[in-house]
Amino acid sequence: MHPIRLDGRSLTRADVVAVARGAQVVLCPTQLEAVARAADFLVEQVARQEPIYGVSTGFGSNADRLLGAHRLRPEAGEDGSLHEELQRNLIVTHAVSVGEPFPAEVVRAMQVIRINTLMRGHSGIRVSTLQALVDLMNAGVVPVVPRLGSVGASGDLSPLSHLAIVLLGGGEAFHQGRRMPGAEALAAAGLEPVRLSYKEGLALNNGTAQMLATAVLALAALDDLLDTADLAAATTLDAFAGRLSAFREDVHALRPHPGQVAVAANLRRLLAGSTLSDIAYHLVPRARAWLPGSWDGEAAQLRFDIGWDWVPADQRHGRETFYARFRPFKGGKKHQPQDSYSLRCVPQVHGAVRDAIEHAKRVIDIELNAVTDNPLIFPSFESEQDGDTPIEARVVSAGHFHGMPLALAMSAVKAAIPVLASISERRLNKLLDPATNDGLPAFLIGNEDATESGFMIVQYTAAAIVNDLASRAMPASVYSVPTSANAEDHVSMGANEARHVLDMTADLGRVLALELYTAAQALDFRRDMINAARALARTGDAAALAAKIHGPAQGHPLHAVFMQEVEALRVELAEAEAFRPGTAVAAAHAALRARIPFMGRDRAMDGDVAAAVRLVEEGVLLDAARSAVAAG
Repeated sequence: MHPIRLDGRSLTRADVVAVARGAQVVLCPTQLEAVARAADFLVEQVARQEPIYGVSTGFGSNADRLLGAHRLRPEAGEDGSLHEELQRNLIVTHAVSVGEPFPAEVVRAMQVIRINTLMRGHSGIRVSTLQALVDLMNAGVVPVVPRLGSVGASGDLSPLSHLAIVLLGGGEAFHQGRRMPGAEALAAAGLEPVRLSYKEGLALNNGTAQMLATAVLALAALDDLLDTADLAAATTLDAFAGRLSAFREDVHALRPHPGQVAVAANLRRLLAGSTLSDIAYHLVPRARAWLPGSWDGEAAQLRFDIGWDWVPADQRHGRETFYARFRPFKGGKKHQPQDSYSLRCVPQVHGAVRDAIEHAKRVIDIELNAVTDNPLIFPSFESEQDGDTPIEARVVSAGHFHGMPLALAMSAVKAAIPVLASISERRLNKLLDPATNDGLPAFLIGNEDATESGFMIVQYTAAAIVNDLASRAMPASVYSVPTSANAEDHVSMGANEARHVLDMTADLGRVLALELYTAAQALDFRRDMINAARALARTGDAAALAAKIHGPAQGHPLHAVFMQEVEALRVELAEAEAFRPGTAVAAAHAALRARIPFMGRDRAMDGDVAAAVRLVEEGVLLDAARSAVAAG
């Protein structure tokens, strides 16, 4: 990977992901001039004995206390100035997060985000300290950062202190896969500890890097999961022989929410080439229980039986126009012009989730190149060249560390994830229920001996995950707990919000994997059942097809009419091309079947489920579908 060049202004989400996965960084030399200018300015102001928050005063509730020239309580062995002690103590007393450490990807994302914002030159950090932070990351030293401890204002103080403490030779870090004390990690990497100067502790730990890092990585995962959700829906639609008019371009032009329009277009691409979707109602048989005498010849190997009901003429009154278009046979596909919401409303639901995520991306893209610590340093003004500008105008206390912009954006994403998982679970359930699956076998298994459960419990797992996601969707951002003796009397909880979202993405992927796994079984049944009817029709024997249809027996007054209409059905089936799913759906289905075979009889399914989850995690099914779409 090429090194990522940091200048404080052009960091992208893709850059953060690249660094999180191992790319190194370099600093823009010209921008380092601005960094040095701010650090030099602080040195000048301290020499003038100017009161500057976090530089010559204490922090938080100690902001009204100026640092003296000497310690009031000297301790043996102490060296360095009170200014240095102030910055060091800020880090070592704030590194108090708890819980399991963040993965290396999250920590590296935090590091690059923090370095980039310091490159803007409004934080007062020295070039040497900033370069030491870069060297730490490029050497593969990953500080141990426990997950719990940030309230999202003043920034992510505690997690960022765990990042910085290793720079000082404290804390813990991973180096070459081993967890060790921070000082040992520095030595192993050939690095020296840093002694902090004016405002450097505050520059290192006062910002939104944890919530931003987890948000960036969550959205990177969600980009693929959004497309996976569309693929799962398309596979289920083909398995249902669904109706595609709800996805027409002119339909969505009438309500052009961007995400909705994008999902409808994606479904059209994924389902292009399908001869299962929009199939005539009467051509779709329903599953019947297999019996030893269900099939003759080669067809005896089939794992299902099929059938229709004939609609006599005296039951067609008021529906003559319909039966002039569709033959009078009721099979698996209900005679209704629209599918259920979980199929028909995929663009509206998936699209709304996409729009929530796009808003979060806009917020994050701004934050990636923002200055988020406090106070902000303006070492010079273009209109003021004499240096007489009051210190209050040049060192400004503000609230850029407050994570609410991120927190609210991620609250919306957090609420959207269970929505996407829920509609996926509803589609999965619809595939299994014989009352709703349009003629597929119950629980997608033959079960001729009443000993099989098929895919029944797959839906239980999906339901459990959906409930868990829904119970975790409560916005953290609506519940502020004041800190710092009420100096920080309103906080964002954005770190919890973004961390929750990152954790929830994995469970969303699991639900989508369960739908794809189940839909593959359903698709095999649907395709094979219709093609079995086609093969039977192509034998030229209307009586053989009639045996699959509940109608008047030979000798009944209506039998002749019945046979005439069966022959018309036989000819239509025989002349049809082999029925198939959309090209992209077929490619993804083939990729799944390369790892997970069709389940003809009950078997242990734990390995299948684990394989399906890995296929989604690794992007195998999505890559197969995308390649098929690209190939046209």
